[in-house]
Amino acid sequence: MKKYILPLILSLACACGQKAVESFPEPVFEEHFQDSTLRLDYVFCGDARHQAIYLQGMCKTGPWAGRQKNLDRLPLKGNGQLVVKDPATGATLYAHSFSTLFQEWVGYPEARQVQKAFENCFQVPFPKDSVRIEVTLTDNRGRESARLSHIVDPADILIRQARDNEARCEILSQEGSLPESIDIVLLSEGYTSDQEDKFWADARRAQAALTAHEPFAGRSDAFTFRAVFLPSKDSGPSIPHSGDWHRTLADSHFDTFYSERYLTSSAQQKIFDALGIVPFEHIIVLVNTPVYGGGGIYNSLTIMGSDHPTFPQVLVHEFGHAFGGLGDEYFYDDMDQPVYPAGVEPWEPNLTTLTDFASKWQDMLPEGTSIPTPVDSLEQRDVRKIWNTLAPEKKALLNLTVGVFEGGGYQSKGVYRPVQECRMKINECEDFCPVCTRALERMIDFYTSK
Repeated sequence: MKKYILPLILSLACACGQKAVESFPEPVFEEHFQDSTLRLDYVFCGDARHQAIYLQGMCKTGPWAGRQKNLDRLPLKGNGQLVVKDPATGATLYAHSFSTLFQEWVGYPEARQVQKAFENCFQVPFPKDSVRIEVTLTDNRGRESARLSHIVDPADILIRQARDNEARCEILSQEGSLPESIDIVLLSEGYTSDQEDKFWADARRAQAALTAHEPFAGRSDAFTFRAVFLPSKDSGPSIPHSGDWHRTLADSHFDTFYSERYLTSSAQQKIFDALGIVPFEHIIVLVNTPVYGGGGIYNSLTIMGSDHPTFPQVLVHEFGHAFGGLGDEYFYDDMDQPVYPAGVEPWEPNLTTLTDFASKWQDMLPEGTSIPTPVDSLEQRDVRKIWNTLAPEKKALLNLTVGVFEGGGYQSKGVYRPVQECRMKINECEDFCPVCTRALERMIDFYTSK
């Protein structure tokens, strides 16, 4: 997530493709699931000391757009997991990992003073028979902080049926069938009915921004892009610090966690309701505003202002978080408390505390690389301000030379990043580094495995 604030609560690393349960054969999609989607609505609530999970409702939506292979595997551990199990045998039939705005909020001082509740919606393939759902949240040491287990009977009459909400939906590009592609949907937010043409233009700009960057450009055949337009009554998001509250589709607003530039939406049910029966795996909420802001939360949401000059760069950065689980590589010297504790390996593939560096990019280090790796003299300056004056050779040196550079994940000490400059560190850097690129390629492979 683009950090104008304290970061996400983190947890232990999980190797790409690791099975959630090792003692059972890989499940076959057709044996256990229908070609439909079960939407599960939860409320995550609590404070800094205690968290809880409650089921709020269930809904059968459109065709299943997710993976039909690697069903019981997790590409990354994330800050939480949702597992679908056979209640008779305990076998994992489907596993999903995620992070949430709630878990980020838990790390703020406000969470020490008040209890709050956050909506969270998840999609799983619709089961043919009764299944057990287990939802688990973890803290930044990988310790379980909340758990809910419940049975879902597919014949339950209170599983409501989603309807076609008659939103205008267009396929911007389609390279394969639903099971074969990674399905991304762009949703309008803060566009009035007379701004519909602007939304379609902005949606195409967003698609172009993502598919112009590697590794997405070289793997464009793996992605399908849809866009959904529903009008808002007011134009643009709410701006609380100005007392400017708008009536919009997704209730997006700046000042999240009292950080002026932090643009988010916690109205997940409204977002999922707006999408109705449209098939998707990843959501990009496109907010009609020229003000800089947005965020990306792993397997939850990418949300972006549409008209700031840095829109293409920031969108790619935030999608790196939401799709690839990449961590921020910039850092500060004034952190209230460490986000990545010593002795705990981050689950993000581009950050390490050296606790389990072998599971990260150790295999990509040039022979003889020092750990930690000394930084270039440019690191003593604000590289963002001079980046565009650097020669291509110098940019390549800073972006492509893999090492173990101290400073990352918002911490100047004890956390290490792969290169000196990367798209996950500064917006001015045009490209992902080799480590982030490999992580994104692995994620694409995971979703599109035949």
